Amino acid sequence: MTLDATRRHYLMCRPTYFAVEYAINPWMDPSAPVDPALAMAQWETLRRTFLDLGHTVEEIEPVPGLPDMVFAANGATVVDGEVLAVQFRDPQRADEAPAYRSWFERAGYPVHEAKYVNEGEGDILLVGGMLLAGTGFRTAHAAHAQLQEVFGRPVVTLQLVDPRFYHLDTALCVLDDRTVAYLPEAFSPGSQAVLRRLFPDAVLADIADAEVFGLNAVSDGLNVVLPAQATGLATKLRERGYNTIGVDLSELLKAGGGPKCCTLVLREREASK
Repeated sequence: MTLDATRRHYLMCRPTYFAVEYAINPWMDPSAPVDPALAMAQWETLRRTFLDLGHTVEEIEPVPGLPDMVFAANGATVVDGEVLAVQFRDPQRADEAPAYRSWFERAGYPVHEAKYVNEGEGDILLVGGMLLAGTGFRTAHAAHAQLQEVFGRPVVTLQLVDPRFYHLDTALCVLDDRTVAYLPEAFSPGSQAVLRRLFPDAVLADIADAEVFGLNAVSDGLNVVLPAQATGLATKLRERGYNTIGVDLSELLKAGGGPKCCTLVLREREASK
């Protein structure tokens, strides 16, 4: 199989106000020191990596008092030029939702209000013509039905069971329109069976790489940008023909984030539609 890179359109948010001021996932420890300058430098390396690969990167203005706004993947889901807004589970992040919604409205996107808790591309990933939708910790199962109504695509529910991998994008990475990488033990037995049926040729990650957020990666179909610490997964990906680019986002990992968390894909309407 020939692997081809597709130019992507991304939305990112500078970590201007990044901090770990509360704990809403197992990675967050407000007592641990955070280096804001290092976080900014690591984020800038990620942004520059995307630009060097030929992708387009837009930025949303960060808002004071919203330290997790840097994790742009949670700001919306964008498919075929349509936007499903988000509704956060935790009150600490609630004000991110209107900030991202306003950006999309100003940019001219049709925006659908969220009826249920959903945390955007953290739990909603497009693979070919289907949407994989995570639940168990953040996004409500009821939100999956709204996904299907808004985007008109089949939705496959996946149950997450390990609180360390609280969003789908921490346990599964979309590599191209046919292939994913994932950590089996992050999912319920039934969801593991579904993944085996859908993706018999998937790349299976091990726990060591998942714990450094190796699966929180961004792929354009050929180039996979992932944490530099996920060396085992990078080797498996290269054996499959992917080009891996390691980046160090260790400072953002202190809040439970990695490359994908920082990156929201803006998918425009296909020309045939």
